[in-house]
Amino acid sequence: MGKKAVMNSWKWLLVLVVLASSVRLTWAGSLPDFTQIVEEHRAAVVKISVVTHAKSAAGKSPHGPYGIPPGQLPEIFRYFFESPERSQREARSLGSGFIISGDGYVLTNNHVVEGADEVVVRLLDRREFDAKVIGTDARSDIALLKIEGRGFPKVTFATPGRLKVGEWVLAIGSPFGLDYSVSAGIVSAIGRSISRGNSTNYVPFIQTDVAINPGNSGGPLFNLRGEVVGINAQIATRSGGSNGVSFSIPVGLVLDVTEQLKADGRVARGRLGVGIQDVDKNLAQSFGLDKPMGALISHVDPDSPAAKANLREGDIITEFDGKVIEQSADLPHVVGLTKPGTRVNVAIVRDGKPRQVRVTVGELDTPDSGKQANKKQGSDARGRLGMDVEPLSDELKARGDVSKGVLIVRVAEGSPAAMAKLQPGDVLTTVAGQQVASVASYNRVVKALPSGKMVALRIVRRGRAGFVAVEVP
Repeated sequence: MGKKAVMNSWKWLLVLVVLASSVRLTWAGSLPDFTQIVEEHRAAVVKISVVTHAKSAAGKSPHGPYGIPPGQLPEIFRYFFESPERSQREARSLGSGFIISGDGYVLTNNHVVEGADEVVVRLLDRREFDAKVIGTDARSDIALLKIEGRGFPKVTFATPGRLKVGEWVLAIGSPFGLDYSVSAGIVSAIGRSISRGNSTNYVPFIQTDVAINPGNSGGPLFNLRGEVVGINAQIATRSGGSNGVSFSIPVGLVLDVTEQLKADGRVARGRLGVGIQDVDKNLAQSFGLDKPMGALISHVDPDSPAAKANLREGDIITEFDGKVIEQSADLPHVVGLTKPGTRVNVAIVRDGKPRQVRVTVGELDTPDSGKQANKKQGSDARGRLGMDVEPLSDELKARGDVSKGVLIVRVAEGSPAAMAKLQPGDVLTTVAGQQVASVASYNRVVKALPSGKMVALRIVRRGRAGFVAVEVP
C-alpha cells in the first residue's frame, strides 16, 4: 500500500471517529437531565410511617412490618426491616406523600393511612411530625393529612389535561423504606380504567413504566417542568415488585378531591344510575353506528337521574356534558367528576339516530368517604371489622344472585376482615345471624357485637353463598 493510500485510510478513520462522537453526543444531549428537578422538589416529598396497634392475633397484618408481603422483601433488607418481636406488638407500614401548601397540608394514598392509629410524616431534613387525617376518599384512593407548622416546602401542580403519552416523568418516594429514591420513565397511556371487583372505577389512571414498588404509594409523579402530574398509587405485578407497569392518579382528579376533602372532609360524586357495557364491532353494526364507540346502557335504575331523563336500555351514550365517550370505561370518570345537581347535555344514539337529552346529575352515596380523626380503629362500626360497605345497586340485584345485603368495597390490610379472606365485591347478607339489608343496619349490628368473640358472616361471592368466621377486636 502506497503512502497516499495510507494517508487516505487515516483520513477516513478520523472522519468515522468524529461522526461517531457526534452521534453519541447528540444522543446523550437528547436524554432528559433529572438532577435539577430532584434538587428543587425533593424537599417537598415526605416519608409516611403508619402504626396500627395489634388488637389480637387475628388482627395481625398479612403483610410484613412495612406493608410488604412476607417473602417479597429482598433478603439483603430483611435484617434491617423485619423484627418478629415488634410485629407482634403492632403493625407498621410505610408510604410516601408530598406537601401541597406551606401551612402543612400533605397528600398521600388512602390505602397508606387506612385504619391507622398513628401517622408520622418525616421530612428530608429528618424533622418528624404527628399528622392529622383531614379526610379520605377510598374510591379515588386519596387521603389529605395536616402537620402543624409554617413555611414548609411545597410542590407545584401541572395544568390538568396537558399530559401526553410518551412524555418523560419522574417519581420520588420511599420504596422498601429506602428514603428519597428516584425512578424515571415515560407515560405509557392515559385514562386507564382498572377493575376493582364489582365496584365502579372512578379514576382514569395514568399508566407509566416508572419503577414503582411497595413504599412508593402516595408519592408524586413529576413532569420535566418539575410539576406534579399525579399520585403514584398502584403497580401491576405477580412478584410484589415493579414489572414496568405502574398507575398514578391524574392531577385533575387529585385537585378536585383535595379541594372537597379540605372543605368538607368528604367527596361528592355525580351519579347517573345506569348499568353500561362496551360496544363491539357487531353491536355497533346492529345499533347503526359507523364504528364501535360509546357506552351502551344495559340497565336503568328506577327513580335514578337517568330514568327521570327518560334514558332507556339500548341507548348508547356518545357524549356527556360535551366530553366524548369513546368507550364505556370513560363514562364513570366523567359522571363522577360532575357536581351533583348540575344539569348537563347527554348525546345518545337511539334506534340508529342521534339525540340530545338533558339530565340532572344525582349524588353517589359515599359511605367510604368522610372525615377521619386519628382514633382507635374499633371506635366505629366499619372500623371494627376493617371494611367499607355500600348499598347494593339495582344492577347487582337484577342479576338474581342476591336481593338483600351490602356490597364490600374495601378491606383494610391486616384487619379482621382481611384475615377472614373477605374481598371487595363480596356481598354481605348476615352478621352473627342478623340480616344486614342496608349500611345503617350493618353499622347497627356491628357496633353491638361483643368484643373478643368469633362471629359468623354470610357472604355471596360470584353467585355462591357461604359463611366465614371473624374475630371482633
